[in-house]
Amino acid sequence: MRPAGPKTLFVIVIALLAGVMFIVTAPNERPGLTAAPSVSGDTGSSAFDHNRSNHLVYLVSDTRIPYWRIMARGIENAAEGYGYALSVYDARNDPKKELEFTARAIREKATGIVVSPTTSSACTTILKLAEKAGIPVVIADIGTDGGQYVSYIASDNKTGAYRIGQVLTRALKASGRQGGRVGIIAIPQKRLNGQARTAGFMQALEEAGYKGAGIKQQSTFSYQETYDYTQELIARTPDLRAVWLQGSDRYRGALDAIADAGKKNEILLVTFDAEPEFLRLIPEGVLLGSAMQQPYLMGREAVATLDRHLRGYPVEKNRLLPVLAVSADNIAQELPTIRRNVLGIEGESE
Repeated sequence: MRPAGPKTLFVIVIALLAGVMFIVTAPNERPGLTAAPSVSGDTGSSAFDHNRSNHLVYLVSDTRIPYWRIMARGIENAAEGYGYALSVYDARNDPKKELEFTARAIREKATGIVVSPTTSSACTTILKLAEKAGIPVVIADIGTDGGQYVSYIASDNKTGAYRIGQVLTRALKASGRQGGRVGIIAIPQKRLNGQARTAGFMQALEEAGYKGAGIKQQSTFSYQETYDYTQELIARTPDLRAVWLQGSDRYRGALDAIADAGKKNEILLVTFDAEPEFLRLIPEGVLLGSAMQQPYLMGREAVATLDRHLRGYPVEKNRLLPVLAVSADNIAQELPTIRRNVLGIEGESE
């Protein structure tokens, strides 16, 4: 059976909301800084009165991916600091569940929504629903294909991917591996951030005289999927020089596939984002490097931007946060920023 598209899902959710929309009112001012608990959970349950006027909702695509867990911690930290109660609703990469949580946020009369959508097209539907309910929305990463929002805060994916591509091509040339191909295991290319990453990385390859070996798009984001895609790239590309994984949490699948193919010293691995283990693996040379976004910082900035808007101050419509291109050459220098803004290790107490 063919899955319902964004327009169909939009119609379904509108029908579900028909009985409650008439009671939804838009907040028109920033609530007072009253003490309120931060409530999170992947079931969408909340332990406070749904009519509270300082209730923020974070709609997140999938907290099974560490990047989104770190961003959620940044959002929770900032929400607590600004005196907002918070619900974190985890869609587990399911657009239908994401829309159900959007409907719940509207029924709860959320003061504002921060969203990291499953796809850019799904975000359009979320924005339409929130606009109809008068709820302001800040987008934290991924992006949208349309709709009205307060601010879109994202990483400079294209520049970050370009810079890690340069790190890779310099390393290949330094080791005498001129020419050849690089395979890409990508996040969904329906996402604007995925498109930007691919464009920036391919630009770096082309400028240095390397070619792509094909692109495999992740759907399950599992170890097995990453392993299988890496094996496939190796098997069909005799001159494969490296694999670029456009995420980080399943890096072990790529490393194992390279090792099992007997290519451990021949094929390099670079990633996007970071895991705590990278603080060891990059200096050891197990990973060549990674383009590291700053999800903890992005989460904090999303809440700060929403708060400023609710107070009646102007905010920047579109913001790009820098992506760190980290390798063994600069990881020591970047370590404080990585621990705080990338991994959120030291941020909770700030």
